[in-house]
Amino acid sequence: MAITRERMAALTQYCKIDDPGPEELQLLSLLYDAAVEYMAQAGVKPPEENTARRAQFDLCVNALVLSDYDQRGSGGAETIRENPAFRRQLTQLKLTEPEVSP
Repeated sequence: MAITRERMAALTQYCKIDDPGPEELQLLSLLYDAAVEYMAQAGVKPPEENTARRAQFDLCVNALVLSDYDQRGSGGAETIRENPAFRRQLTQLKLTEPEVSP
């Protein structure tokens, strides 16, 4: 899934990256794709644009991207704390995922 220019701008703002270079933009794009795929594998598909559900989805994706961005190069030596706000949002999205008609 290709990230739009507007979504990338929102993501860099969320991650507090003021002037990202090409390498950072490429990394953020990769992390974004991985986060969206994580959400899909967790049972949450990207909702329609401009909905409250989409805002929750985007916040979860942002949290995943920021966490992975901050943890890059740590080698797993540090303990990673679970983000309770992320976990609550993800659980809510999973519990309210619309059923798909066959």
